[in-house]
Amino acid sequence: MNPILLRIAICWCMFFTLAAGQSFGQTDAARETHEGVPHGTLKSGVFKDSKIFPGTERDYSVYVPAQYSADQPASLMVFMDGKNYANLDGAFRVPTVMDNLIHQQEMPVTIAVFVNPGTIPATQAKARSRSNRSFEYDSLGNRYVNFMLEEFLPVALEGLNVSNAPQDRAVCGISSGGIAAFTAAWERPDQFGKVMSHIGSYTNIRGGWEYPGLVRQTQRAPKPIKVYLQEGREDLNNLHGNWPLANQDLAAALQFAGYNYQLVMTAGGHSGQWGGKEFPDAMRWLWADAAESTLLPHNETRPEWEPHPDAVVSDDVPHGTVVEMPAWESKILENTIREWSVYVPAQYSAEQPAALMVFQDGQSFSNPTRRWRVPVVFDNLIARGDMPPTIAVFIDPGHDKSKPRPKNGKVSNRGLEYDSLGDRYARFLLEEILPEIGKNYNISSDPAMHAIGGSSSGGICAFTVAWEHSDAFQKVFSSVGSFTNLRGGNIYPALVRKTEPKPIRVYMADTGGDVDNAFGSWPWANQRMASALKYMGYDLRFDWAEGYAHNADFGGSRFPEAMKWLWRHETHRPVIDTQGDLKGDLTLLRLLIPGEEWQVVAENLGFADAPCADADGNFYFSDMRAPAVYRINVADGSRTELVAESVSGLEFGPDGLLYACQGAKQQVISIDPRSGHIDVVATGVIPNDLAVSSDGFVYITETKSQQITRINIASGAVDVVDTGIARPNGITLTNDQGTLAVSEYGGQHVWTFRVNEGGVLDAKMPTMTLRRPIDPEGKFDFNQPPPYQAVARGDGMAVDQAGRYYVTSAVGVQIFDPTGRMCGVLPTPDTTQPLTSCVLAGDGHHYLYITNGQTIFKRKLQISESR
Repeated sequence: MNPILLRIAICWCMFFTLAAGQSFGQTDAARETHEGVPHGTLKSGVFKDSKIFPGTERDYSVYVPAQYSADQPASLMVFMDGKNYANLDGAFRVPTVMDNLIHQQEMPVTIAVFVNPGTIPATQAKARSRSNRSFEYDSLGNRYVNFMLEEFLPVALEGLNVSNAPQDRAVCGISSGGIAAFTAAWERPDQFGKVMSHIGSYTNIRGGWEYPGLVRQTQRAPKPIKVYLQEGREDLNNLHGNWPLANQDLAAALQFAGYNYQLVMTAGGHSGQWGGKEFPDAMRWLWADAAESTLLPHNETRPEWEPHPDAVVSDDVPHGTVVEMPAWESKILENTIREWSVYVPAQYSAEQPAALMVFQDGQSFSNPTRRWRVPVVFDNLIARGDMPPTIAVFIDPGHDKSKPRPKNGKVSNRGLEYDSLGDRYARFLLEEILPEIGKNYNISSDPAMHAIGGSSSGGICAFTVAWEHSDAFQKVFSSVGSFTNLRGGNIYPALVRKTEPKPIRVYMADTGGDVDNAFGSWPWANQRMASALKYMGYDLRFDWAEGYAHNADFGGSRFPEAMKWLWRHETHRPVIDTQGDLKGDLTLLRLLIPGEEWQVVAENLGFADAPCADADGNFYFSDMRAPAVYRINVADGSRTELVAESVSGLEFGPDGLLYACQGAKQQVISIDPRSGHIDVVATGVIPNDLAVSSDGFVYITETKSQQITRINIASGAVDVVDTGIARPNGITLTNDQGTLAVSEYGGQHVWTFRVNEGGVLDAKMPTMTLRRPIDPEGKFDFNQPPPYQAVARGDGMAVDQAGRYYVTSAVGVQIFDPTGRMCGVLPTPDTTQPLTSCVLAGDGHHYLYITNGQTIFKRKLQISESR
């Protein structure tokens, strides 16, 4: 049985189930109308006046129970995606359930507010209205709860007497509405003391994966909130995450930190059907004064350990040697010194390049009598041909030379080196240790012949090295890996699902008895990690067992088999399963085409920028140092110079002319692509990039002055239409012309505007959040996120026919769906050069062209308007 499903099944069997009294006999009976039960009233409205979510409109309704009296404050419950909850024939039937439970005095007299997410209605004929649901619901922080408390609820509750006590106020939602409900109470426990979440999206839609780590940090002072979680065992597993694992990880965190919570695992998937059946009991639990919590089991065991047959010394095979190396003082990991050794197999020949495997916590792995016994295992497997002749490097973590070494020999720098994300430790290996090995041994240069492994923090360290430098290491061994919040490693499952797959093979082992502490649950973290790797098609093996503990017992017993699997000759063929992706989930797996890589279009340029395409797919760009603007013919690839000008933004207008930015000359020009004739369109501006609308407006980003300026082509009028974005840079219009998107070079967002008649912009919101690089010089604090660089350096943008946004940045091309949810990142092909802009061009506009310093690349994508 799949180890993840096995764990879910075992935990489910052991969950505590609240035996609440049911006056109507069956839970379903509380969902039906009954004679003699008074019915509340339901009134509806539309809310349009939001400054927090400008331009949005939303329907809402308010349920007032029959027992409500204006002289007695009622309790309050707010439901996101309110229409679904208020539907009397739907899955939840909240008004009917509340009628019955209030009548039976199984919950207090409670006013319910059902509010839908906001929509930004289009104001132009061909434009589409845009949903604001994900931005409102999935975003962490206090924006949505502030909207409710400061803007919406005062209107919805006008004239009603509602309690201000948080224990009398609840918030509820399903899917993204579920995490929105949790976020509201998490941010404002002084306002909402109760949370009900159905199939909540504690995944990486917009960073919800963080919650288990954040919850655990409150152990000494839990927030005064009571949490009900319902989740389906067959819920989603898609580009955003694994819902069953995410909900159980959150439940484990709530349990560890001492919250009053209930987790109910039901049958079914991403639907309200199963939560609806449980809803009456859920309400009884939520509103009960003495409701008991779920108890998730955590069982450590100590099975008798026996070495694998291949971990036993055999006199019938040649034995390699372990050479102790002089203590190493590092320059990259400053002021540290460490012990290390090298295993050389008996079959090594200087004439034949050997494979390489690096082990963190080297002394533990090199000891021939402990659990790992790497020299013994390597002797046996190499002799039998189950792995190639392999040089093993056993390297210990560093110790700060300025600190005395404790009597127990424990080093000071292990956690910082191993648990920190980024490439600092990888550079230490690549720039210091491997060159030293190369002085004495002939090591293969093929990254597929390089492996790295470790246990616990050494396991996440091994993965980080390969993740950062798959050009150097393509095999990973991790046992009880610390993919937890020791120093931000809990982000990895989220990164894996939204980054172009890397050519690495990964072996993982973990157990149900692994550690659960203030920094995370190792069992749930490893399962989330394995699920992410599997979803993205990685060559993965995940060995799992119940029981055991945070040690080498299970991993050591599996180590020889792990090495056979890791070094096998079989070519991996990814199995891609996107059944868990909903229609609007534009995963990278359906965008990328297997075997299609970046191709060079033009190279040895001065500095490439201003990519552009015409209706036929012909590609245009500027070499700013030539200077020149060129066209590359889509049919034969021939290049033609149009004009000898340097431009930083280029786009066709509705009149067939090219419009271009010339910041150095403080002007916007038009270029006739047939004759090369140039006209000045506007002066007195310092444009960086531009977008041209079908109704004759040019929108430019003026990066230094931090403003967006609109130019009317017909009249020549120039108007500043927005200020305040942190160094606005890239800019693009959606295909329906209804939304303008602007990336910020000096921040971490892409801002969107509604475009109205006459080029008027409104409904400004930071609806996309850009991934930022890790700062290798930053401080990697314990139990905190890694130090990210302050800005994402958002640059040029493009939109494809399916509505995806492509944004160039410091980490590569970041891709977002039409609602602003990140789809994934395509790393920069040449990381030594800046990535400035992109466009869809070529045959059918199915190629993504990027300007990457001195080189232009293109890549064919599988672009379609629907799934």
